[in-house]
Amino acid sequence: MTDEPLKPEDAANLRFLRVLVTVLTATMIGGLLVIIALFVIRFSDTGPDLPDRITLPEGARASAYTQGDGWYAVVTQAGEILIYSAATGTLRQRIPVDLGADTSN
Repeated sequence: MTDEPLKPEDAANLRFLRVLVTVLTATMIGGLLVIIALFVIRFSDTGPDLPDRITLPEGARASAYTQGDGWYAVVTQAGEILIYSAATGTLRQRIPVDLGADTSN
């Protein structure tokens, strides 16, 4: 390499590159912080929001919720599906779910 002095246009290009790298670094750090925040928000979710008229049995925690024509279904973390009447909000049926090993090969 030679120790020639920088030309004015070379110095301007280096200044531009330095600013560009700084802006890109700040953008990447900001994007990483947004992704971390989204992970924290997503994984701190307490479960689905149930309609007010549905009261789960003592100790049951909902892991999924769906509704059909005239009924609501709540899947509990204990492995049970609870079917409720949409009109009255009363429990109509309990369906146990086998939480054993996955046999879908």
